Amino acid sequence: GLVIAIEPWFLETTDRIYTDADGWTLRSADGSRGAHMEHTIAITQDGPIVLTARD
Repeated sequence: GLVIAIEPWFLETTDRIYTDADGWTLRSADGSRGAHMEHTIAITQDGPIVLTARD
């Protein structure tokens, strides 16, 4: 199998991001607000399983 993370970003006024000096934090290029979410998905022979889905 395979496990992947899908991590979309939703930014208020731009489509550009950059990595902050700490090497981890992502920020919008123009300083506008943004939101981030993530799902971890296992790809199996029987189909995908969303591991982070709420019950």
